[in-house]
Amino acid sequence: MQSPGPLVMGIVNVTPDSFFDGGRYADPDRAVARGMEMIAEGADIVDIGGESSRPGAEPVPEAEELARVVEVVAALAPHVRVSIDTNKSRVAEAAIAAGASIVNDVSASLEAVAGRAGVGWIAMHSRGTPKTMPGLTSYADLVGEVRDHLRRAADRGRRAGVSELWVDPGIGFAKTAEQSWELVGRIAELVGDGTPVLLGASRKSFLAPVGAVPAERAEASLAVAVWSMLQGVSIVRVHDVGSTAAAAGLIRGLRHG
Repeated sequence: MQSPGPLVMGIVNVTPDSFFDGGRYADPDRAVARGMEMIAEGADIVDIGGESSRPGAEPVPEAEELARVVEVVAALAPHVRVSIDTNKSRVAEAAIAAGASIVNDVSASLEAVAGRAGVGWIAMHSRGTPKTMPGLTSYADLVGEVRDHLRRAADRGRRAGVSELWVDPGIGFAKTAEQSWELVGRIAELVGDGTPVLLGASRKSFLAPVGAVPAERAEASLAVAVWSMLQGVSIVRVHDVGSTAAAAGLIRGLRHG
């Protein structure tokens, strides 16, 4: 059963090379503590990631990613809905066994894992790998090509038995700053396609005109989250949970009375 939105997904990166927090939560205890803070701030979902997917990031061996995430998922899952941010099937399966109920899939390839396990699946649009994606930003029709990619992913998910499904346009993933802004501005076109949409724009580099470094992008991130929620986006994936959750609660109240 799809949950009513908009929902707020808090980001906890259990990595030493996160673009925003710079490894602040690489220690599992600190990651769990941050997750609990997000719950207190109003997060509906906490997203745990053990491999950075930022442009230029180095791949992480499967065993290392497993060691980073499983303990954190297991500690948080009794308290909040947990998603696992991964493109590896074994990591997704281990996280599900530890209590995760959503696979947040940057590769849009793990629908069979989610379908077998009966968990939610988020399929994201991207091209190439973190190393190659900066050179893969040529589109004849940006929104149309992203929409078609996500339609195909959603169809695969349904055929695989996934009953709870979202699509993500992949802001910053094989997109220039201008293309990311275009997708944000036209996000209602993706919402109108019918599959619930997740948007992850928090603190990303396309916001640089209003914040030179990630630490200066809180207000812009909140503005984009509010805009997207008003356009019908079902989940916003954010670093700043408290302010976003307050805005989401207001929007839910206005929408549902």
